[in-house]
Amino acid sequence: MDESPRPQPAERSRNAAATRLRLLEAAGDLFAEQGYERTTVRAIAERAGANQALLFRYFGSKHGLLTEVVARGDLEQLHATAPEDLFETALRSLLTRSAAGTDRSLEVYLRSVGRGDEATGTLRELGDSYQKVLAGLAPSDDGALRADLAMAWLLGIGLMRTVVAREPLAGADPDAVCRLVLASLDRLWTAPADGPHPAEAGDAGGEGGR
Repeated sequence: MDESPRPQPAERSRNAAATRLRLLEAAGDLFAEQGYERTTVRAIAERAGANQALLFRYFGSKHGLLTEVVARGDLEQLHATAPEDLFETALRSLLTRSAAGTDRSLEVYLRSVGRGDEATGTLRELGDSYQKVLAGLAPSDDGALRADLAMAWLLGIGLMRTVVAREPLAGADPDAVCRLVLASLDRLWTAPADGPHPAEAGDAGGEGGR
């Protein structure tokens, strides 16, 4: 007869919470590295050191796991970051992805959006969340457009650095990238909505000099 003590409820609860967290972290890393479609449940479980059955018990499905991975990183970052700091925080999360505890939600977005119907809705919600916060930084009615332009720049940088790995951006110092990008980003938020078209401004300057 096996007389070894059985785990107590509190111990089982702690073990379950630890396993659940390992599955979330493993899935987040694999989704960011490979994309949602290419990541298998088996690979997630193996990286987490857990049984596949536990993944389905805790999350229901791979898509349920994706939803929680995105919500965990996205909501934590949005709630913990002032709107005016969100772009820089998100940019640094892309530039310093190897740092422990770095939110990788935008990398998951880059690797996965548009590549699988199951993942697309959840990932679009992630983009919508960022757009809503960033749009509030513009003092004009076209805040959503400016937010989309900022997101396009942010994701383009992420694409070139993490997916394409194009040099010199891939190996550039994060502080140097942030300094250059943020200096230009200020103009996006403050430029008047009804200002002259750049070509028209140039023409006017040329006529004035004649």
